[in-house]
Amino acid sequence: LQKLQDAGVKNASAIYFNPAALTRVEGWNLVASVEPIGVGAEFTNVASTVPSAGGAPFPVPLGSEGGNAGKWIPVPNAYLSGQVGERVWVGASFNVPFGLETNWQEAPWMGRFHATKSKVEAYNVNPTVAFKVNDAFSIGVGANWQHVKADLGSDVAYGGVAYYGSLQALVGQGLPPAQAVATLNALLVPQLGPSGVGTEVPALISGTSNAWGWNAGALLKLGEQAHVGVSYRSKISHDVGGTVDFTGAPTITLPGSLAPIGTTLNARFADGPVTTTIDLPDTFSVAAAWENEKVEILADYTYTGWDSIQSLDIKREGATDNFSSVPLNFQNTWRAGLGANVKVNEKFTVRLGTAYDKAPVQDQYRTPRLPDDDRIWAAGGFQWKLSQKATLDFGYAHIFVSADSPSNLPNQETPSSTPAGNLVGVYNTKVDVLGVQITMQF
Repeated sequence: LQKLQDAGVKNASAIYFNPAALTRVEGWNLVASVEPIGVGAEFTNVASTVPSAGGAPFPVPLGSEGGNAGKWIPVPNAYLSGQVGERVWVGASFNVPFGLETNWQEAPWMGRFHATKSKVEAYNVNPTVAFKVNDAFSIGVGANWQHVKADLGSDVAYGGVAYYGSLQALVGQGLPPAQAVATLNALLVPQLGPSGVGTEVPALISGTSNAWGWNAGALLKLGEQAHVGVSYRSKISHDVGGTVDFTGAPTITLPGSLAPIGTTLNARFADGPVTTTIDLPDTFSVAAAWENEKVEILADYTYTGWDSIQSLDIKREGATDNFSSVPLNFQNTWRAGLGANVKVNEKFTVRLGTAYDKAPVQDQYRTPRLPDDDRIWAAGGFQWKLSQKATLDFGYAHIFVSADSPSNLPNQETPSSTPAGNLVGVYNTKVDVLGVQITMQF
């Protein structure tokens, strides 16, 4: 419902959606809201497998379907604006424009070598200025300081990777397979711990970044009842720095000519600093609003340049080769919405809206970190006018996500990737959004 207000907004939240619309807000205006978002995500197995190397399956359990990976997350927003001159408005806002959290908790779940817990948050601070060029046309521009925090967890089939990787190395050096197996059983397996070749260790990649972007908008008044607005938010490039931690990964010591194999394993699974670059997408929106004394009709179209994210490439600090690379191949998306505000009486206004929202995820690259798909929004709510200076809004939206979204992740993306098992099945996802907002004029 809030997104539909791009052209019709009459409070300080215009800072984020279209800063030019601040010129419709009289005096000083404060908006504070919280939107609890409830995500449900479940996986149904079709033909998943345990990790393998050279056709040999690792001796680890396949595991469960993971249960419900979603949860309720409260999302806060705050906006403040004021008129400081005959034609000039200023403002600032805090919100969370991007975020996700999934946690496949029913351990061991069969996709754990691809992902367990994923949490990404982007906090945005947006100082803004708007200028009324004349009675019919306004413009606005803002700067955006953004902080990103990410935690990406998964498990590693450490025992199988160490054993079968070392086996391939020894056979590649000319050692007969039977002799290579006997050597590893004697020298490597005892160092892997009680589970031997079936040893698993959790891995966690954590990182943060600060970066700047900008946004701008324009608003045109058409007669006494209609407005048309356009707005743009720039891409923001984040150079993320953080760490990778492997909990409980053993340190391998091998004698003589086998020593380089142990050194390679220790380096591959060593804790340490890592870096990556994420380009969060730009957006372009066109919106229109028409109103009379009883009804306001709203429409918007938004294009998002998600193709700025093609893969998640993580490097160890100072290295040139990728430590980890996950192909995402996001595609550009669009969203179209239609809504209405119906004034019941002087105190109450009913709000209704719907939207079709394309997802950036393609079927062949869908991961358990983001089991997303195309969505249809159905939303409703009401505004209660507490006084001449204050209003209270309540809203609810259910997001219908396309059913049976396929997963077909391979055991290895490349021959050098850490084996993770084939994750073949379907996801079913649902999303509910609640909203409470207070607006104060002073």
